[in-house]
Amino acid sequence: MTKKELRTIYKDKRRNLSLPDIEKANDLILINFQKVNLPFINCVHTYLASSTLGEADTGNILRYLEFQNPDLKIVAPSIDLDTYTMKHFCIDDDSNFVINSFGIEEPVSGAIVDVEEIDLVLLPLLAFDRSGFRVGYGKGFYDRFLKECKPETIKIGLSFFEAVDEISDIDSFDVPMNYCVTPSRIFLFNK
Repeated sequence: MTKKELRTIYKDKRRNLSLPDIEKANDLILINFQKVNLPFINCVHTYLASSTLGEADTGNILRYLEFQNPDLKIVAPSIDLDTYTMKHFCIDDDSNFVINSFGIEEPVSGAIVDVEEIDLVLLPLLAFDRSGFRVGYGKGFYDRFLKECKPETIKIGLSFFEAVDEISDIDSFDVPMNYCVTPSRIFLFNK
């Protein structure tokens, strides 16, 4: 299936999940995430999950990573619609956020972090395939960002749903993930 077809299907699938289904799926994703064999992480880049969009929650995963990696730096993106790029802000309990034009929370203050500092990226997605390619919302923000990351940066997607066999219109701009964690399993791709 094409990215466009998958976006339509998986947006609809998300809309049909009940709150108890989402809560259970988030708990199972956390349990599976804890099984991923990660090195020590100094800096994690995370999306700020939108309940409106039905995204997998990152909050408990971040708390787990903070426990495992003392002094962990947590970074979240702020998008630039003119250049389709992102700035990466260090966030903490004192950070200020706004809702952007896509309905997604993003930081408006804090220290800007260089991409080279990022060890791990938690990726939002609508769908993914067995080769580790993901379908996002179609603007390319994350693929541009991932191309800037150092080669050893670990890329982990979080999904309520299992992999599709293949995304038929993958191109040279698409960056594969290393892992995708779902409620039922961990997918390992190019390590």
